[in-house]
Amino acid sequence: MLPRRKNHVEAPPERCPLTECLSIIGGAWTPNIIWYLSQRPRRFTELKADIPGISAKMLTARLKRLEADGVVERRVEPTSPPSVEYRLSALGQELKPAIEAIVDVGHRLKELNDAADTET
Repeated sequence: MLPRRKNHVEAPPERCPLTECLSIIGGAWTPNIIWYLSQRPRRFTELKADIPGISAKMLTARLKRLEADGVVERRVEPTSPPSVEYRLSALGQELKPAIEAIVDVGHRLKELNDAADTET
């Protein structure tokens, strides 16, 4: 049996920042929502169309959670009928580089997988 190696990484603080961040962006569909809001504000129906496969119920739940977490701002437009627009808050804007980095790695992973599929 191999001896167990000691961990040489400093223990995370009681409330780990990585866990805090991933608890927000790790939810199903959440990175997609942040991605589509990163360029400009969107209305609910626009987001629904942007993200194929997401149900209205799930989109509503994710937007409410992101709003509660301070990542998304919801603004009711004084139109007739009233419309609701969602935008990233200042905190949400800070998540853009993380989402963009994930997208970049996703492109590279896709290229690797496509190349592997071509070889077989």
